[in-house]
Amino acid sequence: MGNERLGSRIGKNKVFYLMLAPYFSLFFLFTILPVLISIFFSLTYFDMHSMPQFIGWGNYARLLLEDDLFIVALRNTLILAVVTGPVSYILCVLFAWIINEFRGFTRALLTLVFYAPSISGQAYLIWNIILTGDRYGFLNGLLMQGGFIQEAILWLQTEKYILPVLIVVQLWLSLGTGFLAFIAGLQTVDKTLYEAAAIDGVSNRWQELWFITLPAIRPQLMFGAIMQITQSFAIADVSLYLAGNPSINNSGATIVTTLLDYGGIRFEMGYASAIATVLFIMMVGTNKVVQRMLRRIGE
Repeated sequence: MGNERLGSRIGKNKVFYLMLAPYFSLFFLFTILPVLISIFFSLTYFDMHSMPQFIGWGNYARLLLEDDLFIVALRNTLILAVVTGPVSYILCVLFAWIINEFRGFTRALLTLVFYAPSISGQAYLIWNIILTGDRYGFLNGLLMQGGFIQEAILWLQTEKYILPVLIVVQLWLSLGTGFLAFIAGLQTVDKTLYEAAAIDGVSNRWQELWFITLPAIRPQLMFGAIMQITQSFAIADVSLYLAGNPSINNSGATIVTTLLDYGGIRFEMGYASAIATVLFIMMVGTNKVVQRMLRRIGE
């Protein structure tokens, strides 16, 4: 009976299924299938020189119990995700809300100014100049002129500074696609909702934001959360360009840089697939928790 109902629904909506087919085919080929292949390889020993050999949970046991580098990378990734993820998400919403109050050219210009760092190919060059480890570096020069330090600090070669530097740079780069989605969503909010809310007792802008604006852009909030979660867990470029790989005592190592090391340099593809699978599970789990929290907005 259930199969008949399913078949009848498919028959009635076959046009819609045909329209979805191209997207679903691409999504399956380039998203679902690679994930499934990665999970399969994570259960094997595969060095790209011979056929994969099934070893079960061996890669995961080595990953969690024997690999000190992965534990350090996991710790760094969690710190970066916990700090940059929520902070950058809140900043995206806040700046989008403020910029949306402007009109026309001013709003477009401010959007470009805040969005530009996330797409700038020269971002890491700028920060390398700022953090140069001699007296000619901008940051060292300012601190020495102000009397805060007596000699230049090697910002990117000193272990205790590397992770804080990566956090600051990542936050500077974080106003990306999610930020644009919030800007677009805010422009679609029905203005009459604010008038109705004023009659119902909403008396200030913060109440408007919580009870009207955020619930109205919940789809964009969900999309932005996915983007920020992915971005915060997949941090790699900022570490590679500023701290190098390997960094000093692996203080800038992340899960993705470790994945690139094992997969792209050592060609331990089975082990790299296990790392990718763990990262995938972390992202999906965090995404589920965040989406459940976002559903409570406006309650």
